[in-house]
Amino acid sequence: MNRWEEEATKRSPISVIGLGKAGLPLLAVIADAGIPVIGLDINEQRVQQLRNGNNPLPEEPFLSEILTRHHKHITFTTSYEDLSEATTHIIIVPLFLTEDHEPDFHNIDAVCAALAPIVKQRDLVVLETTVPLGTCSQRIIPALESGGCTVGKDFFFAYSPERIMTGKAISRYKEFPKIVGGATPACTEHARSVYTQFCTTVQPVSDCTTAEFVKLAEGLYRDVNIALANELYKVAERHGIDYWEVRAHARHAFCDLHEPGLVGGHCIPVYPWFLIKNENVPLIALAREENEKMVDYYLTKIRAVSPRGRVGLIGLSYREGVKDASFSRARTLIERLKKAGYELFGSDPLFTPAEVTKEFGIAPLTNFADMDVLVLLTKLPEYREQLAPLREKVIDIKNVLGGANHANA
Repeated sequence: MNRWEEEATKRSPISVIGLGKAGLPLLAVIADAGIPVIGLDINEQRVQQLRNGNNPLPEEPFLSEILTRHHKHITFTTSYEDLSEATTHIIIVPLFLTEDHEPDFHNIDAVCAALAPIVKQRDLVVLETTVPLGTCSQRIIPALESGGCTVGKDFFFAYSPERIMTGKAISRYKEFPKIVGGATPACTEHARSVYTQFCTTVQPVSDCTTAEFVKLAEGLYRDVNIALANELYKVAERHGIDYWEVRAHARHAFCDLHEPGLVGGHCIPVYPWFLIKNENVPLIALAREENEKMVDYYLTKIRAVSPRGRVGLIGLSYREGVKDASFSRARTLIERLKKAGYELFGSDPLFTPAEVTKEFGIAPLTNFADMDVLVLLTKLPEYREQLAPLREKVIDIKNVLGGANHANA
């Protein structure tokens, strides 16, 4: 890209399609770099909320400040017609799994169908959603070309997977290396030059499919290594060994033992299925199975402490610091415990008592001492003082209390 083109790109708006937990922070990062940005979402309520100056993700540090500081250069819309002035379009909408663990492309397909007629000469389209291998070349590019333009000839296309962590999205976009892989070398270079304007480090790779695999490999590494941690934890327990002590001494530059526990969220439990369904990957499949079975494992531990009675679940979101009930493994555990006849109560610092009942279908936990079993699902040290005197009946999944205790033994 020559100097004139670079300056023109800086003046032209960038559109971000999908204003969720990844898309809205990305929009903020772009705006914070001084680039006009158009945010599109089909959720009219969310768009109106943003137009009114209200941040729907208050748990995301720095997001509110950036949106307020740059509000004059940010446009929120539900109409694709409002994207006509943008020269870069970044798609970052969710990809869920069906009940059969197949990818549901409904959201992405809808975006491509709406965007195809808008894409014009010299535009750049980037997909950031994590997808199965070959999605860009076999699905996204043909859908975009249905509008009459040809990738590599009329417009640029690249894949640049989001690599954020909810609760740290702004810093991850600004500081973590940004992978870009284009449909052609020219597409890769064009995408690199655009992302360099608002990301500190941009790393080009060979092509779209390579970039897809980079993101999948990261997620699969986590799932497999958590499965290893879960197996080692159970071995340690059978031999009366403190796994956490072992982990503290075994971790070094050549060994990164993960924390054991339940695997929730919309990333790690999802990505393995993108390969399991289409490739011969027995290790990845076994790891996913092992992590899924951890709900049964903790159910057995609860029964060992008390075969019936009251169970208090602490840390209901899939990860501490993230207010998200939809992808929490606590839901599965709650379902199993209800079937077993337990009376359930819950507490999470991010959910009000009313939200605990609404989102999880259980009563708020107010009297810890009145519980027969207390299960600390996520890493929440703020509960340490309340739980320490009751440690004999605490199942401390993330070792918040530290050391061995009766319920974990």
